[in-house]
Amino acid sequence: MKAAAAAALASLTLAAAPASAGDVVITVTDLRNTKGVVRACMTMRADIFPKCIKDPDSHRVVMPAAETMEIRFSGVKPGQYAIALLHDENNNGKADRAVGMMPKEGYGFSRDAPVRMAPPKFTDAVFDHGEATQRLTIKMRYFL
Repeated sequence: MKAAAAAALASLTLAAAPASAGDVVITVTDLRNTKGVVRACMTMRADIFPKCIKDPDSHRVVMPAAETMEIRFSGVKPGQYAIALLHDENNNGKADRAVGMMPKEGYGFSRDAPVRMAPPKFTDAVFDHGEATQRLTIKMRYFL
């Protein structure tokens, strides 16, 4: 009886333990130059994607642009996330636009989510992240 109680307690302890966090590592390809910075944002919230700058729970990174880039989000809890990248060539903190709404700077999204007259939806860019380190490749795209 004691053994059964101990086994039951052990299974409850394991079930209550939080899922461990892993890293999400992004290789960024096809930057047209090394000017400015690359801004990366990873969120679980569809309502703020791809502009997750005002969410304290989103993961954000700003790195100098380079020929080969690897961006790492550390300690990411398991869940569903979407990533947006911006090649902010003039480092002014925003996505510059040409006449109308055409982006002048590079952009990229997880799952290579398509851009059709507007940024992609969260559902197009969402991916599942587990406990292990996950590696993704995001291609930078330029409209102009």
